[in-house]
Amino acid sequence: MAMVSMSISLPALTHPTRRRLNRYSGMPFASVSSESAALGVKVTEGEGKLPKVVLTSSGGSEADIYLFGGCITSWKVPSGKDLLFVRPDAVFNKKKPISGGVPHCFPQFGPGLIQQHGFARNLDWSVVDSENVDGNPVVTLELKDEPYSRSMWDFSFRALFKVNLTTKSLSTELVVTNTDNKPFSFTTALHTYFHASVTGASVRGLKGCKTLNKDPDPKNPLEGKEDRDLVTFPGFVDCIYLDSPDELHLDNGLGDIISIKNTNWSDAVLWNPHLQMEACYKDFVCVENAKIGNTQLEPGQSWTATQHLSIN
Repeated sequence: MAMVSMSISLPALTHPTRRRLNRYSGMPFASVSSESAALGVKVTEGEGKLPKVVLTSSGGSEADIYLFGGCITSWKVPSGKDLLFVRPDAVFNKKKPISGGVPHCFPQFGPGLIQQHGFARNLDWSVVDSENVDGNPVVTLELKDEPYSRSMWDFSFRALFKVNLTTKSLSTELVVTNTDNKPFSFTTALHTYFHASVTGASVRGLKGCKTLNKDPDPKNPLEGKEDRDLVTFPGFVDCIYLDSPDELHLDNGLGDIISIKNTNWSDAVLWNPHLQMEACYKDFVCVENAKIGNTQLEPGQSWTATQHLSIN
């Protein structure tokens, strides 16, 4: 596993509404916390004593991001309600990915030649930049190839994951760069778990999309076309929506309508395990932005995708 590399900086003079932490690595995260807390960015100890970044906006919202897996595990709006969900069987010991929040699937979505959903959710990411823009904290995490990743996917790469928190939104930007001397291809997704009442949850915006339904046989998905205005979760759901629109709306059944906007995430995935996870399936749904088809990058090329979650 990669070692966690913390980054900290001294405030720099920039735009009057923008305060930035420049990049200084290797300092203990107690120092990171004390110097960056004023910017709404704090590195502290989370579950299992794993380091996590806590973002706090001037409007009272909060988000937690574990460096293990670069995983956002919490997005609390000012009322204190957490719109994300972490499964009760989640472990924080680095022996398996964190089950919930916004896990990364990279460089492979689903099963394939390497481990399920790739290795990015099994590695330590590092903090490389922090700033505050108009009271909104922003942090950028980085993942690079290392022996564990190259043992299964022998390419050099750099992934940057920027997270921006405002009073009513949580935005992310993922940039993947080929730092190798040969081309590579990948698939990827943000496997977002939303807190929900599964019997009342629905997704609007998918009507007309081509579908690949993995129920009943995940190895042989059924092709189809979505004809519903509102897609619900009446039982086991595992369905890919190809060429999905750049905005969906999730009614979580708990009184919230969440806008899910994206750029360059070409596909969407809906998932709920139903009785396969009897202890918790009623409390969440997954609405995932994904890139199902292979994306090829030549040496030096980058691919960028954004996700913007917001409530009214």
